[in-house]
Amino acid sequence: MENLYCYLALLLSTIFIIIKLSNNRNKNLPPSPFSLPIIGHLHLLKQPLYKTVETLTLQYGPILYLKFGSRPILVVSSPSIVEECLTKNDIVFANRPPTMAGKHFTYNSTAPVWAPYGNLWRNIRRFASVEVFSHISLQKSSIVREEEVHSLLGQLYKVSNIEPQKVELRYLFSLLVSNIIMRIVTGKPCVGKEVESMDVGKELLKEFKETFFADLAMNMCDFFPILRWIGYKGLEKDMIRLQRKRDEVLGRLIDEIKQKKTSSLNNATIVDVETKGTLIETLVHLRESEPEFYSDNVIKSILLVNTIVTTMEWSMSLLLNHPEKVKRRGHLLNDSAFAKLPYLCCVINERVLNPPQPFLLPHFPSEDCIVGEFHIQRGTILLVNAWFIHRNPKLWEEPNRFKP
Repeated sequence: MENLYCYLALLLSTIFIIIKLSNNRNKNLPPSPFSLPIIGHLHLLKQPLYKTVETLTLQYGPILYLKFGSRPILVVSSPSIVEECLTKNDIVFANRPPTMAGKHFTYNSTAPVWAPYGNLWRNIRRFASVEVFSHISLQKSSIVREEEVHSLLGQLYKVSNIEPQKVELRYLFSLLVSNIIMRIVTGKPCVGKEVESMDVGKELLKEFKETFFADLAMNMCDFFPILRWIGYKGLEKDMIRLQRKRDEVLGRLIDEIKQKKTSSLNNATIVDVETKGTLIETLVHLRESEPEFYSDNVIKSILLVNTIVTTMEWSMSLLLNHPEKVKRRGHLLNDSAFAKLPYLCCVINERVLNPPQPFLLPHFPSEDCIVGEFHIQRGTILLVNAWFIHRNPKLWEEPNRFKP
């Protein structure tokens, strides 16, 4: 029976691809290497992926058309073409591609980064600008960041007092950012100070990250939709199971805030709007004025904030591998000191030119458009090849050197 499903999937995929090829025959598509039936260019991909794409870019040019199964892919490796896509055609490319992970892990694409262009997208951006990234909001949360940084440094000092030993920065950075986010969102850290054992802390942090930092990358079911119908490797079942777990945790957090607020009102306690401390309290409060927008699912999707752990780890790796670039300070720094530290700004700018991920988050055109001189179909996934752009010797002098 399983073989029958495979043959059926093969037949349907072949028919679909033949129809797509006949539709594309008369359109001016970007340069593309030879592709195979059904799988397209997947046979060309080898790890690491960015090196394979670099080889193809050098051979076919800065705008490259690929097919990953049923999905057309546009890989752009030129700043001018990227600008054309994301400036001239910014509204066309404002969406993210629909994926199986996106459907289950972002509450049907209502998360800030994955929301489709429109009223929901504008409302989420407005909320993020005012309640999360505004100067006032960042000032309010600065004490949380400072306390968690001091806690991390205290752990490092405690370890160094015993004897010199290697330190796993990935764990410490993950702990730092996760605790900051959880305290801003809920008022409680992910792993509290009462956890003395680093092994216990690692287990708690691992469980937290597995639950809330789900992988949104595309998988084989996104490239071959027929595989989703037959439950390929149980991928979708695992996603549904994980999402139920996340949903239960977030639901409990929201219910706690509702009960706390109801209890305060019943006890005739005056609640000052300006004292709303956590992000989840702010969201529950805003739902009273805009219930049509701040549904439970939208609130939960906003709470699922991504972290900057990889960015921090990558920055520290660059500094440690270039000790001559490290400048020492005699005291701890806070947010207000940032503007007075031009060298630190240069380090951050140089880190931007060494992105931890080779491709930016994908974009998804909502209609056909022209990029360069080429016809780009609606539904083509746009991948910006940041790794190649930031290491192109035609654009940068000594691009592979770390030079703040």
